[in-house]
Amino acid sequence: MAQSVDLLKTLTNADAVPGYEREVTNIFRDQLTGIGELKQDKMGGISCTVPGRSAGPRVLIDSHVDEVGFMVQRVTSAGFIKFINLGGWWPHTLLAQKVRILSKINQQKVIGIIGSTPPHLLGDSAKNKVLDINDLYIDVGAENQRQAEDEYGIRPGCPVVPATSFQSLKNPKLYAAKALDNRIAVALVIETLKELAKSSNHPNTIIGVGSVQEEVGVRGAITMTEMIQPDVAIVLEAPPADDLPGFEQDASQGRLGGGCQIRLFDPTHIANPILADLVIEIAAQNAIPHQIAVRNSGGTNAAAIHKSRYGIPTIVLGIPTRYIHSHISIMNIDDYNSTKALLLLLLQRLSTDVVGKLV
Repeated sequence: MAQSVDLLKTLTNADAVPGYEREVTNIFRDQLTGIGELKQDKMGGISCTVPGRSAGPRVLIDSHVDEVGFMVQRVTSAGFIKFINLGGWWPHTLLAQKVRILSKINQQKVIGIIGSTPPHLLGDSAKNKVLDINDLYIDVGAENQRQAEDEYGIRPGCPVVPATSFQSLKNPKLYAAKALDNRIAVALVIETLKELAKSSNHPNTIIGVGSVQEEVGVRGAITMTEMIQPDVAIVLEAPPADDLPGFEQDASQGRLGGGCQIRLFDPTHIANPILADLVIEIAAQNAIPHQIAVRNSGGTNAAAIHKSRYGIPTIVLGIPTRYIHSHISIMNIDDYNSTKALLLLLLQRLSTDVVGKLV
């Protein structure tokens, strides 16, 4: 478990908003050099191929390396930073939060604070208003626009990320970090490929992927799928946990500690029924904790992958995560281990005969 935790720490502490994913793709490359054939598409997505004991079907294991973040839009004359969102944010979570801006000067990272007006200066009506992102700004301590741009290197287009670090909680199974969506999945891909490469005892060709720009419209999944040409796909994600106050507990389908979430439906993708039944069967037969999800919102890279070529049978497996799309989220390492165990067993079953019947 310590190895998994160390990898998650390395991945989540790295910064990689959509379009600027190199820190994480470099980790992916470093971790998997010598494990399999590494390739990169023209958008920056990276893949690693581990062949099995036979040619078998081409099995895609997808993760996305980007995280929700921001981009500098402009610098005001007073030196404050206006920004746009990259991915889905609820502005209510942003006030007074710390961020890092990747500057244009030697890739230095500049700390800033998303400005928060003290309640003493607000009228009663303003106190209850959730501000739009267009109304927010980042304070980097610059005295004016010239200092922010020329001395700090902050200019339009600079990426901005939450400034939080990986940490363990009092409960030894729980960990908190930014970007668990979707560095959890990146770690799973890396560890799974390393495990498979030890013996190559699987009946197929496994292609593990770190795709880009998922948070802004599953863009990298499109180019990566075209490059890889898979026969079947497993999408790994960090879906939002719903075991929180205010939610009906009997309706929870993403509980921390409940095991791997097997997603059958969301508005962007319906899981291949035969593949879904196989995954559930494997989990049940091997007493792997799991929970079934039929979601009425959200989406994943499966939205693009399953519609590629002549149609690609696809399933989404997830590690439920509290507070995604915010500065810090919480995961349970038991769910990570359950998903890894289920994934490894599933890959053993995806033979030419089995994949050929996924219609």
